[in-house]
Amino acid sequence: MQTNTSNKKIRAVAKHIHMSPHKVRRVVSQIRGRSYEQALMILEFMPYRACNPILQLLSSAAANANHNFGLSKTNLFISEIQVNKGTFFKRFQPRAQGRGYPIHKPTCHITIVLNILPK
Repeated sequence: MQTNTSNKKIRAVAKHIHMSPHKVRRVVSQIRGRSYEQALMILEFMPYRACNPILQLLSSAAANANHNFGLSKTNLFISEIQVNKGTFFKRFQPRAQGRGYPIHKPTCHITIVLNILPK
């Protein structure tokens, strides 16, 4: 029995990444629509801290494609990638005269959808 893998979408989600969504979107916009191998190369040489969780998530999505559908990693491309705002870690910074100023440490959720390269 053959399965039609041309319309399979492989998803991977990373939640509560301790980084600002704005800073992660700066990196994500560079790899959107690229092939898996091109995206790996771009992420390895970019100097941003946001590259590491995106690189791990991309590798996880490719491993999902290989394990669940038996697809080769070289035939994949990033069809959709999005960064959404997550919850805030709420902390307080002590200030003068017994006051406390709130500090909001942002988190984000990253979703990657891989698809097969058209022939």
